This record gives sequence, structure tokens and C-alpha cells, in this order.
Amino acid sequence: MKPNAYIRCADFPCRDVNFAGYQAPDIDVDPQKVKIVLISEAAPADPADYYYAPGNPLFAQTTVQAFQDAGAPVESIADILNLGVYLTTAVKCSKTGYGIAAGTIAACSRLLEQELDLFSNVKAYLLMGDVAIKAVNDIARRAGQGRVIPAGSTYKIRGGSFYFRGSPAFPSYLQAGPSFGIEKSKRKMIAEDIAAALARV
Repeated sequence: MKPNAYIRCADFPCRDVNFAGYQAPDIDVDPQKVKIVLISEAAPADPADYYYAPGNPLFAQTTVQAFQDAGAPVESIADILNLGVYLTTAVKCSKTGYGIAAGTIAACSRLLEQELDLFSNVKAYLLMGDVAIKAVNDIARRAGQGRVIPAGSTYKIRGGSFYFRGSPAFPSYLQAGPSFGIEKSKRKMIAEDIAAALARV
């Protein structure tokens, strides 16, 4: 199954993203084997940096390093997929500025919801950064479940017991892109959160 065959933005209503940077995972994946879904922020400005781009894309470099920090024996995105981990973004287009408007996150969370519906055996969700957290909260609210992750600084709420669609949800920090590794404390927390999610499968 190729997820991008099931995820479509009909009208591109958002005004603070670059539609030309639209990316949905174009990989063959067995949905029954997906045990962890990692959701990061947005598609990269350069499509060549996306998780599943050929060569050695930036998102792959930093994500592989994050999983290695967590003790996972991986060298590539393919290795991460073989662990049962599916990688995607909360916002499918690339950013035009530093932040992303709440309305854009809410609109794109509908695409993320369609995407997550493809996977019925998920044992854990890794929410990498505020955008991913907000998107999952939007999905949960529409389902009448309230917030999955409470308001507050990530470092204060990490370690809490949070559930989304019946599985643990881990609020963490963004591991994809050039900011990874700038703050050693965040890199350590990312590794801890990934390790905790892997321990669930």
C-alpha cells in the first residue's frame, strides 16, 4: 500500500505554507506491520530532504541518528521501517515562515486523520514537536475525546500517561531537520521518548 494514494488535499486552503512542497509518503508499506507512527512537523522546504527521498536526505540523517541515540540498530530509513515505525508529517506542505498557524494545522490534521486510519495495529505514537501535538489534539477533539496531550511545556509533561486511539502517545521534540542536535538536552529527551515507544512493540 502507498499511503499517498489515500491522502489528498482537495483545495489547498492554507495561506502560510508552500503548496509546491506538498509531500505525502510515497512508499510501499504493509499497514499491518506498522506498530509505531512517528509524526513530525511539516514537509521540508526542499523535497530532496524528505524522509523517503532518494540518496541521503536531511530528515533521514537526523532521524536515523535519533533512533541510534535511542539504542536502535538502524542505519537507514528502511531499517526504521523494518522496526515497524512509519514516519510522516502533521503538515504535508512546507513552511513559509518559522511557525505554522493553528488553522493550517487543524486543516491538515484532516489529512493526517485519513493517513492514521490506514493503520490498525499501532501500539504507540511519537509526537515530535508542538505541531504534531496540536494536530493529534485536533483529531481527538473532532472525535469528541478532548485533548490527548495537555497544554504546557513539553519537558514538564513528558513522562505522563497519554493515550490516542487506545495507544500511548509520547509528546517529544522535533527530530527532523537542521535544528536536531542543537540542544543536547532535547536530543537526549528525544532518544528517551523513542526508546520508550520502541519498548511498547
